[in-house]
Amino acid sequence: MQSAIIIFFRKSLLLWHKRYNKRQLPWKGETEVYRIWISEIILQQTRAEQGLFYYRRFLDRFPTLQILASAPLSEVYKVWEGLGYYTRARNLHATALKIQEDHQGVFPNDYSSILSLKGIGPYTAAAIASFAFKLPYSVVDGNVVRVLSRFFGYATPADSTEGKKLFSSLAQECLDVKAPHIYNQAIMDFGATICKPDKPACSSCLFRSECVAFKQNKVSDFPVKKKSITKKERYFLFYVLLHEGKLALQKREADDIWKDLYQFPLEESENKTKFTQTKIPSFIKSLSDWQRLSISVSAKQVLSHQRIHARSIILMAPPNAKKPTGFTWVDPTELAQFPMPRILHLILKNGLYEVLTTHPEKKAKKS
Repeated sequence: MQSAIIIFFRKSLLLWHKRYNKRQLPWKGETEVYRIWISEIILQQTRAEQGLFYYRRFLDRFPTLQILASAPLSEVYKVWEGLGYYTRARNLHATALKIQEDHQGVFPNDYSSILSLKGIGPYTAAAIASFAFKLPYSVVDGNVVRVLSRFFGYATPADSTEGKKLFSSLAQECLDVKAPHIYNQAIMDFGATICKPDKPACSSCLFRSECVAFKQNKVSDFPVKKKSITKKERYFLFYVLLHEGKLALQKREADDIWKDLYQFPLEESENKTKFTQTKIPSFIKSLSDWQRLSISVSAKQVLSHQRIHARSIILMAPPNAKKPTGFTWVDPTELAQFPMPRILHLILKNGLYEVLTTHPEKKAKKS
């Protein structure tokens, strides 16, 4: 038999969702499993407001699982471009192929089978199972943990093994098994709009009378975290090789960030001091006679565990110079066809593209 406080929490949450929740998102109320899957993968590392554009763009290009499975991975990357965490796009494509081949193109409808798919963990599997098939599985994301930890006053670190088990069990106990899709949507929306990380709307919260964190004036202390993320600083120096109006691109193939995306030839420096130097890098020593243009555009991109600092330097080939091998050579106007990291788009936008397309060598090639 469930406790009175669990019943109070569930009933109050569902009441709020029915009467007061006005959050409008295109995937809310969606029953088509493919669309639910796409939205959940996008929202794994992306705020709902930011994900809206990408959700619509992705479905415009890949409206069905079959179309996604038949598309080349490079095109999937290009549509995903700017959203980050490209492993998600790679897993989407791989899973679409697997469902097409092993399940006759039909998305599995049981929790275990959904969980076995690439790129789908317990949270995403629960979301798909409850929203698409109304199966009784509770979602446990950051919003849910924050709401539960504050209301019940649990100080167990949410990122510890014990905490993960605790909040997973508590979330399942609070779940409305008769309407899991409605309950899960309600608690996620409540965490996103009322019980927010910063500046929660406690004054208008219907849980105030029973919320432990509010009554103890400790709302900002929850959820408790054990770990603090230390971001790694990385310094990238991109060399923009310009040869007879063409640019050199290389594909990132190492098991690192931005795998399978394209970039300008890169040398990574282990510290900021070397990063500020502009000597010819070791991997293109043979280009020592190339002219270095007086431009160095810089940009910064912050990832979950890394902070990327980047600069770019244009090296222009002298007359009759031999074209270096091992690169893909493209016209500057063709850059948009290649999926590239966001930081390179920032560099291009900050003046590099204009230099490349208006440089005398480029003009000469056009005339």
